[in-house]
Amino acid sequence: MAKGGFPGGMGGMNMNNLMKQAQKMQKQMMEKQEELQAKTLEMTSGGGAVKVVITGKKEIQELKINPDVVDPDDVEMLEDLIISAVNEAIRQVEEMYNAEMGRMTGGLGGMF
Repeated sequence: MAKGGFPGGMGGMNMNNLMKQAQKMQKQMMEKQEELQAKTLEMTSGGGAVKVVITGKKEIQELKINPDVVDPDDVEMLEDLIISAVNEAIRQVEEMYNAEMGRMTGGLGGMF
């Protein structure tokens, strides 16, 4: 049996380096999450009839509705445009997170 380490030559020093690298990656991921949460994304629907600005925390920061699309006889259309813009904004935030975290972990998946 190898002295002071794991079989195959993976001694304590290598394990310490691995742990340090993992901690460094975790810190970088936390910093990246904070950076992403501070970002805002803008989405529109209906050719710009409805605009939504969302933060990286998935909080709606701004909602603008073009007055030309406000039709008291067709409130459902306006509701659909709002839902569409909000849902697309949420999807974009999730895609932004997945892309950035995927770059950082290099495909390690849910290891961290």
